[in-house]
Amino acid sequence: MNTRRTFLRNLSGLALSTPLLAAAETPKTKNTLCFFTKHLQGLSYDDIASLAAEVGMNGIEAPIRPKGHIEPEKVVDELPKFIEALKKQNLEMTVMTSGISAVNAEQRTEEVLRTAAKLGVKRYRMGFIKYDLKKPIWPQLEAVKPQIKDLVALSKEIGIQPLFQNHSGKDYMAAPVWDMYSIMREYPTADFGFAFDILHATAEGGLSWPLEFELVHEHIGCAYFKDFKWVDRSKLETCPLGEGQVNPNYAKMLVKAGYKGPISLHVEYLKGDPKDPAVVKEFRAARARDVKMINEWMGWA
Repeated sequence: MNTRRTFLRNLSGLALSTPLLAAAETPKTKNTLCFFTKHLQGLSYDDIASLAAEVGMNGIEAPIRPKGHIEPEKVVDELPKFIEALKKQNLEMTVMTSGISAVNAEQRTEEVLRTAAKLGVKRYRMGFIKYDLKKPIWPQLEAVKPQIKDLVALSKEIGIQPLFQNHSGKDYMAAPVWDMYSIMREYPTADFGFAFDILHATAEGGLSWPLEFELVHEHIGCAYFKDFKWVDRSKLETCPLGEGQVNPNYAKMLVKAGYKGPISLHVEYLKGDPKDPAVVKEFRAARARDVKMINEWMGWA
């Protein structure tokens, strides 16, 4: 029979053990941390690298794609310059965000990937693939398999890991996560993984995003941190980390799963001309705030 004295004794023991449990779950080493530099387009490579170093990043995720920092046809000449600027700050291009979704001449697939791999880039985010909603869905998914197989094979030969982002939207492949995982599960994570986007997983999955995470966590090649709020019920608007719908338990689940890969911070809510000193000052403060939030969520603080 439980008595009040027994209850208090048990409660006391639990209180003493809780810090030990928390300490055991705290990661001993931090994941590589980078941030997406889309909002810095127009700045020089050196300026981008300096801004990344200021807030304690290990690297960047850079859009090297049509309308990105570097257009595909200029990669051979320009990417070495960008990588050199990063090296001056002891940084890396952690993820190269590309427009590549297939092996073809139009996307300059082999040229871009070989150039990046030779410069030490270890992973790239693939371009989006969309469904035609006027046609049956499953046959379209099946039709993509050979396309992905060829791209994964080429990437493996070159020595660079392709990642596919789950993006919310009525016609985005991987919006429900399960569809792309049905293909991805056939490959080792080192050959093909997810750029797992918790914002889009939350927007699409609502309360079920932990199911998607548990399904694919062994195939995550990069974990995205970003947040959003709902506007007019059906439109999402990005916001500072911790101020929106994204659940901090995402970080705890990454730690519990033993995730060792890179983390990429996306600050797409930042707007303005990055060449304007006042705007850049705002950018610095925002990144520092979001990095602080990541440290707290991951148990690094």
